[in-house]
Parts: sequence; structure tokens; C-alpha cells
Amino acid sequence: MTSRTVAVFGGSFNPPHVGHVLAAAYVLAVHEVDEVLVVPAFRHPFNKDLCPFEHRVAMARLAFRDLARTQVSEIERELGLPLSRTVDTLEALREREPSWRLRLVIGADVLHDRDKWHRFDRVVDLAPPIVLGRAGVVHPEAPLPVLPEVSSSQVRAAIAAGDMPEVAALLPRRVREFIAHQRLYEAR
Repeated sequence: MTSRTVAVFGGSFNPPHVGHVLAAAYVLAVHEVDEVLVVPAFRHPFNKDLCPFEHRVAMARLAFRDLARTQVSEIERELGLPLSRTVDTLEALREREPSWRLRLVIGADVLHDRDKWHRFDRVVDLAPPIVLGRAGVVHPEAPLPVLPEVSSSQVRAAIAAGDMPEVAALLPRRVREFIAHQRLYEAR
């Protein structure tokens, strides 16, 4: 078996935005990884409201489809757990693909919240983190910012407000078209 290094990039992807795509491209360009595995959360671990998993997977596939060495995984649905916990996902990936060396892609903002994570020490053992600096986030363990200051909540608010210039700047074109067709995140 040939060993591969796979960077696991999990998140809600509600919706996936240009910052997510840039993060994956940065990891592939700078770090010694063979692939980025994008893992949409089946259920948010802190019970945040998410649009349906199927929509978020479809949007992630559209967002990352032109980025070589990137795949979208539905492993969290397959696990069927009541919550999406990173440690459970990583343990399942380790079991399914024992030859993979796992790394976990996280934003610098996660470093401030690691005490809220279930078994963060085990997460680090399973997949040593690749920490990406984010604009507006200061942490002694975080590198310089490489990601723009954009968030899915900012994108959802722009869609609900009908701010199409901001939406166009923050979403991959195919994701924007999917959201418009499905009428996601619109003010009701």
C-alpha cells in the first residue's frame, strides 16, 4: 500500500465560499499533502441551523470541482451519528484508509475554541493540524493571515439582503447559481 497524506477540511459549508476554495488551494500549494478531502458536517456539533446536507454537499462539489486533488466526502452522513464530531470522522477515516497520513485543516479562529471541541487532543494525534491564518484573528500559534475575511454567515446575510455585488464577490459562480436556483438563504 502506498501511503498518502490527506488534508481533511471539514466545516458546515453553509454555503461554501471563496475563502474555502482559497484555503484548499493554499494547502495544496504550500503543504506536503497529496489531496484535500472536503468533509461537510452532517449535523453541526453546536446545533446551528444548517440548510439540508444534500444541498451543502452539492454546493461543495460545485465550489471545489475545478480544484485538482480535491474531493468532497459524505462520510459524516454515512457515520449516522447524532452529532458531527471531528474526532469521530477522523477515527472512521483512519479505519477505512489505514495507509493515509491525516492532517486537519483549521482556521486560526479554531485555536480560540479548541476547549469546546470533543477530545481535541485526540484530534491532534489523529491528524496534526494545518493552521491557516485568518484576517482579523490574532493567536500566538497562528501564522500570518492567508485567508480573506469572509464567512458563511456574512454570505447568508448578503443573500438575504439581496446584496448581489457582495454575493458575487464572495461565492464561486456555480455555487451562486445553485443557491439562486434552489432559492436558498433568501429572506422569508
